Amino acid sequence: MSIDLSKMPKLGFGLMRLPEKDGVIDMEQVCSMVDHYMEMDYHYFDTAYVYHGGRSEVAAREALVKRYPRDSYMIATKLPAWELKQESDIERVFAEQLERAGVDYFDYYLLHSIEDGHNYDTYVKYDCFSWGVKRKEEGKIRHFGFSFHGTPELLETILDAHPEVEFVQIQLNYLDRTNPVVQSEKLYNILHERNIPIIVMEPVRGGMLADLGEEFNARFKAARPEASVASWALRYVASLPGVMTVLSGMSNEEQVNDNIATFTDFEPVTEEEMAIIDKVTDDFLCIPQIGCTACRYCTPGCPMKISIPDVFRTINTLRRYPGDWRSKNFYNGLVGRSGRASACVACGQCERVCPQHLPIIDLLKEASEILD
Repeated sequence: MSIDLSKMPKLGFGLMRLPEKDGVIDMEQVCSMVDHYMEMDYHYFDTAYVYHGGRSEVAAREALVKRYPRDSYMIATKLPAWELKQESDIERVFAEQLERAGVDYFDYYLLHSIEDGHNYDTYVKYDCFSWGVKRKEEGKIRHFGFSFHGTPELLETILDAHPEVEFVQIQLNYLDRTNPVVQSEKLYNILHERNIPIIVMEPVRGGMLADLGEEFNARFKAARPEASVASWALRYVASLPGVMTVLSGMSNEEQVNDNIATFTDFEPVTEEEMAIIDKVTDDFLCIPQIGCTACRYCTPGCPMKISIPDVFRTINTLRRYPGDWRSKNFYNGLVGRSGRASACVACGQCERVCPQHLPIIDLLKEASEILD
């Protein structure tokens, strides 16, 4: 069953950054967001076993599966390599996902976060590609692919070895085009040349590209006063040939409304607008930033309960706005409910799961010197 691109919505609803209230997912708000998204004839939802500490798939069940006919939406989830200690764990996790989400099959199923080293080695060790094909033959999976955080060389190796892969999900945004770690432009070119449909994650880079600071925001606003800064990032990736769906990790009603406005009567990026994006990219990259996308893979296993993405967001804000007292106020409030940067014991679990391959231990030391 090949993918019918005509049935794929350009805007996908990512369930990784759902709104919370008192430490739990705010299901009332999530249901309202899902309803608005569905009302506008969008219907692709992306979740994963690990999102929201295992609660994201359940949230999909409550907000979507229980409230809409099964043929009115598509749901995607992912198999986590780090949960696989023996071959039987594959079926255990998969069965748990079906139960959590309340479905009999997944429309799209991905091997999660393939990268050079442990994750890829695990998928090979347990022959997860063949397993995915078998589940597809059984009708438990409609379409099979993977999300990718590795090198271009590894991507080509996998695609050569596994022609059964129907789509690939990559991190792609205008800021990461030449990022030496992400290398998103090279990854995009490989997939596009092979005519493999692309699902885009992190198009707004964890929210960073929704607010680049007063100077950069003003450049976008001068060209399109009525449009949000985030819409430029979304339009950039959605204008690229071969991009099937753009995932947005929507966290509130405002973001849902803005994203829908961006994709309704969609306008591809013009040459003049591309020149603005290129100039903003060049100038912004002169400011050193920690390349954290706030995926929060690092936080569940931190023995000191450090909210690492929030610490890095504080540092990035201070790098852009050195005199901003609000950043340190934010940090002081943060450590009232999580560990300080200085509490890091250098166990390394965060670095092992970081899709951006950040030197988190060293960065926390730097953050501690500034903030503690």
